Amino acid sequence: MMSVIICPGIHEPELTESFLEGLGWSASDKLTNGSKSENILIFPAQDYPAYSAFHILQFLADCGVNPLDRDKSPAQLVFISFSAGVVGAIGAAWAWQALRGNVKAFIAIDGWGVPLGGNFPIHRLSHDRFTHWSSALSLSGEDNFYAEPPVAHLELWRSPQTTQGWWVNSKCGKSEQRRLLTAAQFLTMLLELEEAEGEF
Repeated sequence: MMSVIICPGIHEPELTESFLEGLGWSASDKLTNGSKSENILIFPAQDYPAYSAFHILQFLADCGVNPLDRDKSPAQLVFISFSAGVVGAIGAAWAWQALRGNVKAFIAIDGWGVPLGGNFPIHRLSHDRFTHWSSALSLSGEDNFYAEPPVAHLELWRSPQTTQGWWVNSKCGKSEQRRLLTAAQFLTMLLELEEAEGEF
């Protein structure tokens, strides 16, 4: 079973609701304030520190998602994190894997300066080309996105459906390939790729 956990940053919860709507996920039928529906979970960053891996793991346990539960099929997680939430999410992803859980993919949205690494796919979305370029100095995954024209930091989270930019595909030993699309289209593409490799 695969679950998607959304790890917001430090901002109003309404921005996360707007993010979900921008992806075509209704807040009412997917998730509201930490309730569980259709394997989509939102960490309630308005109640706990967005940067706390411990609280994210506790939230997953409270939702019944546990890598150590032998009565269910192993839980596979896709992390979608934003800003300060990237700090907590990457720590939770490392801990989840240490507990023998499966991290299907890690998606960092504007997590500038956060060291990213792990033996799972990592993708970055950035609000401008400079953030994309400077973040790539510490890690460059195969599939990333940056907004062009640049948008404000919170705009990338609030309105992925209207944020235009470039999907950048960089494979080792090959030249970089780029394709114009929206941030929402890029995220949908990544999730469809994970879905094709394993059932939700």
